[in-house]
This record gives sequence, structure tokens and C-alpha cells, in this order.
Amino acid sequence: MASPAHPQPATLGQLRASGWISRSVKDEIRRNAIAMMRAGEPLFPRIMGYEETVIPKLENAILAGHDIVFLGERGQAKTRLIRSMVNLLDEWMPIVAGSEINDDPYNPISRYARDLVLEHGDDTRIDWVHRDARFGEKLATPDTSVADLIGEVDPIKVAEGRYLSDELTIHYGLVPRTNRGIFAINELPDLAERIQVGLLNVLEERDVQVRGYKIRLPLDLILVASANPEDYTNRGRIITPLKDRFGSQIRTHYPPTVEIEMDIVDQEATVFAEEGATVRVPVFMSEIVATLSHLARASGNINQRSGVSVRLSVSNQETMVANAARRAILHGEHEIVPRVSDLGALTASTMGKVEIETLEDGRESQIVEGLVKSAGLTVFKNRVGPESFRTVLDAFEGGFVVSAGEDVSSADYVRLLGDQPSLREPVLALTDGDESPAMVASAVEFLLEGLHLSKRLNKDAVGGRASYRARS
Repeated sequence: MASPAHPQPATLGQLRASGWISRSVKDEIRRNAIAMMRAGEPLFPRIMGYEETVIPKLENAILAGHDIVFLGERGQAKTRLIRSMVNLLDEWMPIVAGSEINDDPYNPISRYARDLVLEHGDDTRIDWVHRDARFGEKLATPDTSVADLIGEVDPIKVAEGRYLSDELTIHYGLVPRTNRGIFAINELPDLAERIQVGLLNVLEERDVQVRGYKIRLPLDLILVASANPEDYTNRGRIITPLKDRFGSQIRTHYPPTVEIEMDIVDQEATVFAEEGATVRVPVFMSEIVATLSHLARASGNINQRSGVSVRLSVSNQETMVANAARRAILHGEHEIVPRVSDLGALTASTMGKVEIETLEDGRESQIVEGLVKSAGLTVFKNRVGPESFRTVLDAFEGGFVVSAGEDVSSADYVRLLGDQPSLREPVLALTDGDESPAMVASAVEFLLEGLHLSKRLNKDAVGGRASYRARS
């Protein structure tokens, strides 16, 4: 990325002498993107699952110098993609000192900056703006006004003695203040149509009217917006001229595989942390959390128009670990490893993340519990082969009964392995040979619950306690 030489030029004359070249923001981003691509660096390193689909289209849009609209349901990293584009800007950018709209020292557009350069010439002071300050963002809401986006007359400046016709009386809105940067509008269809017209005038016609005073502001911007496909196509609330303003329309999607969703959760989840405690999440438990989201996205009981966000997986992982931590604290254990008995806590973190379609009151929790069980069964079938638990079933046929649940300590499960050797091989296969008490406990519960869900064992559950026994 380009960075100004040190010491930084402090005046317009010094800036000219340094050889700094003024470029449009689209050209600036394009040049930096090309440099990163030639160096083999990823443009969006923290975005997973889009390497073969969304990222190539976004790279094309950047190289083409297009304004962009992302279409996708909630929780598809649209906002993260938009904010990540800031990293493609030069690290520092010079502006006329004191300018509210990041005036280019070589080509100032505001009355304030033009007068300053005209008066001081090469002695005009220069400030440097970091790229993080060159990003403007607005969540579109029905009450968003022209003043918010474009500007309004400042009554204090009028009271100081200026005329209404004086451009210096204007308090600039978000769009002019993001001049020479990236301006993002989230949920664009929710912006009132009359406000969209005003936005179009700024970005296309360059003419702004504030209280009847006409100002010509040739702003240099990249406009990036996000929208839900349902709003964008069916409700038709983006005016046609504004749709035409976007050079590229890019469709986002949810993680295509459970493995990618697990990687995203591992990156994003903030898990419980206590001094002296260790937290480990078995792969099969993380897979249950991610599989739950994938099953929800295919469920007829879930409103698919609103989507099932990846944030569901992140929240469920955090809740699962938190419940495991609470259980470990109550048992006086310092190793925190989630078990199947912790999955009951996922109802609370799932209910607020999905819209359940049911006409019967009280069925919401049943639907979520059904999804959790389906996810557990799916993962069990993928990870445990029939040959590995044949001797376990034989032991249960001989009258073996196992009690499980939150009130069973990890040490109790370790003793169970000693009492029933048939469990040892399939359990250690799930833990990759790890014999720590908490990992063993997690694997035992997963194995028993999987055998129950696949209709090989009976389960009697009362509250948080369960007993597993032979079906006969």
C-alpha cells in the first residue's frame, strides 16, 4: 500500500515537490488491488467460502471501477466485504487542512478550500487522513433525511452573520464528508424513494440543492450498497435510475459446506475464558453446531426469505461453550469441553436468530429441538461406523445401563470406560486418542446419544438426566 514519505509534506508546495500524484478513488483502489494480486496477496483474507464465487466478481468490479450492490440474505458477510474494501485505499491521503469534505489539494471543490488555496497558494497547509477515516456508512431507514446524507443549512453559521446564499453556511452530510472515499448504504431498499432521488443527484448529476441554494460538488466516491433480494426484486423499492448507477450486482450466499461454516465459527466465536481454565471444543460438537444451521436453511419450518445467518452458528457455539463452562464450574473442573447434554442450551440462542413458521403456539421450541437432534444424528452417521459400536450394543443387550447428563462429572465417565471396556475403542477414536476426562465425557455422551437417535438404544430422560439402555 502507498504511504507518504516521512516527514510528511506540510504545505501544498512541499506536496508538489514530493511528487505525490492525485488519483481518483476508483483508480487508487484499482492500482492497490492490482499490486496485491500480482504479489499473490488475498484482497479479502478474512472472508471464507467466497473464494470461487463472490470474490472473483468483486475483483472484476474493482478493476472495472464500478459502484457495487451486494444482494443477499442476512448474515452473508455483505457488510464485512464492504468494510474490507477500505484496506485497498492508500494508507494516508493529503487534504486541504481544515476541509470538511477531504478536498484534494490539487483540485479543491468546496468554497472553503478554494478560497484557502487562492489566498495562500503553495503555503496552504496540508493535513493527512488515514484510510479508516475515508469510509462512510449509513443504515438506510425510512426516517433518513436529505440532511443526513447531503447536508443542511447551519443556523448557527447564519446567526454569525453569513447569508443563506453563502455556501459556507452549509453543514455537509455523510456523502460529501466521505468525498475521496467509500460510501456504503446498508439495506438500500429501505431508503425512501425521494431520498434516493437526492442521492442520485449527488452521485450522478453532481448538483446539490440545500434550501434552494445550488452547489456543484464533483464528489469522488465509490458507492457500495447492500440489499436483501426479496426487497430488491419483489418490492421494487430501489428507483430505476439508481439501480442503473451500479455497475456490478453481486449475489452473496451462505457457506456451501459444513466445514467452511466451522472455520468461520472458529474465527468469529468469542468463547468463555477464565484464568486457569482450558476450553476445547471437540470437532464433532462444532460440526453439530454448523450442521444445525445447514439443516435450518433447508427446513420447511423456517422462513427462508429472512435467511438463517451464520451468526446463528457463532451464537450457538458461544452458548454451548458457556453452558459447558457453567457445568464445569459447578463440578469444580478446570477443563471445559462441551457435551451433548450442553446442546439443550441452544434453544435460547437459536430462537432469536430464526423465524419459525408454525400456526401452533408452543411448537417453536419443539422445532428447534428437532433440528438439534437431526444435526446430532447426521454428524453421528458421518463419524461413527456400525462396526465400531457392535460390541457396545452387545454390552447393553447384557443389561448394561448408563446414566448421563449435566450432573454427571467427567471422572464418572472415565470410570465408566474402566467398567465397560467395549466403550474404550470407539470413544478414543472420537477423541483421537485423547484420554483427558472432559474429552472422554464428551465422546461418551456423543456416542450414546448417536446410538439412541439411530434407534439402537432407548433413552429415558427426566430434566437434565438421562439413562441409556437396550431397546429390548
